Amino acid sequence: MKVATWDINGVVRRLSVLRDLVGEADPDVLCLQELKCSNASFPAEELEHAGYGAVWECEGRWNGVAILAKGSVPLPTCRTLPGRTEDVQARYIEAAVFGSVVASIYVPNGNPQPGLKFDYKLSWMQRLHRHVEKLNAQEVPIILAGDFNVAPTAQDIYDETTSYRDSALIHPACRRAFLELLDVGLEDTIRTLFPDDKVYTFWDYRQRRWERNAGLRLDYILTGHTMRAMLEEGGIDRPMRARKSASDHVPVWVSFDR
Repeated sequence: MKVATWDINGVVRRLSVLRDLVGEADPDVLCLQELKCSNASFPAEELEHAGYGAVWECEGRWNGVAILAKGSVPLPTCRTLPGRTEDVQARYIEAAVFGSVVASIYVPNGNPQPGLKFDYKLSWMQRLHRHVEKLNAQEVPIILAGDFNVAPTAQDIYDETTSYRDSALIHPACRRAFLELLDVGLEDTIRTLFPDDKVYTFWDYRQRRWERNAGLRLDYILTGHTMRAMLEEGGIDRPMRARKSASDHVPVWVSFDR
């Protein structure tokens, strides 16, 4: 089973690139973030023609998450992150897909910090931590995929001493929250496969960061330890960043022998 995740940064605008991705990479499961469209304008029919069923949760111009499955329609189990009923930001969707519980996740950016956006990011990650504990207690295979908006170590960022020095993306509290999430019982699949490599998934549009390879690793596929033995291979689709109308993120994928 091949699982991929991509912060698409506008699904309607990049629909042609999305078609290329599913045609070339052929994932069984694809999690999308930052859809930036309404529920009504999500391109479900176009994706169905490409062979994928989908569940999605949108928020108009901002946020938005989806789960796609090849030849199947995911069965939604949760459309918002539990723990705060008044939170209407479309950042979490969860579904049963091919015998696993899969979540597409778009963690808040948190900038500027300090401030309300930073506080929201930390509280959101705490809610995610509590929810993952409950998922683990169910003893079912879990896959959490998405843009976590954290570069947890110096290995995950080109340089943290200049323009990102004061960013929530590398703030110690956010890094700690991410690592504590792994401690609950999750595997960072790409880091498992590439323990010593500097690999990036995001290059800001500004300051020629793509051309300079000034990137960060913000996008992850996390799994429960029960799936660790089934992990086969994975990678980061860097060439997608150089395409016309590219997102500032690139797809990440892993495959499991199951």
